[in-house]
Amino acid sequence: MAGGWARDGAVQDQIDASVEDAVERARSGLHAGDSAEFCEECDAPIPQARREAIPGVQLCIHCQAEAEKRQTASSGINRRASKDSQLR
Repeated sequence: MAGGWARDGAVQDQIDASVEDAVERARSGLHAGDSAEFCEECDAPIPQARREAIPGVQLCIHCQAEAEKRQTASSGINRRASKDSQLR
């Protein structure tokens, strides 16, 4: 049930697109193959438990957190275009 000018199912389509984008961003951050023993950014050793838990990991925890902060800051897409966001 959509309201206004939107067709039925439009909200679900927007939700699906947002989920697909998030999955694609997560998959693009993983490298195929073996995990690195040392971080690509800072050359710190990556613990064995992290390499086993996340196949293909290339960054230490600190560098991964920093990369995710940068990625989150740049992904400000509002697919819903709610009234509140339009008024700002």
